[in-house]
Amino acid sequence: MDTDYGGWTELVDVPGEPQSKEWLWREDRMARLLSTEDAEVLFVSGAARNQTKFYPEFDHVVLLTAPVPAITERLTSRTNNPYGKDPAELAEVLSLKETVEPALRRAADLEIDTSVPLDQVVEKILRLVAQ
Repeated sequence: MDTDYGGWTELVDVPGEPQSKEWLWREDRMARLLSTEDAEVLFVSGAARNQTKFYPEFDHVVLLTAPVPAITERLTSRTNNPYGKDPAELAEVLSLKETVEPALRRAADLEIDTSVPLDQVVEKILRLVAQ
């Protein structure tokens, strides 16, 4: 489940910061999704400040990361999504890497550097799930 698409998030006002908004997971939808046991394995991707509320429902939290040059190259050269091509958007992504990624790292059971070949990334994730 990719929470970046399909109505899994909502744009809300940031408390105490007038004129500022952020994307949060829709807690009603996430709670319903995670309480439904109709799949052997469920992978949830995406990030939002309120995701930690759901950590008790997850068997594992995996941080997929990449070095700045890889992120920059991926965002500026991809053809399926324009986000990140604008210099301000790229700067925002790189700022979040510095400010948010450390907290995600502390909460993760496993961190995987995605600059390795995709089959190695998948193998590491599947090995964790199989444990």
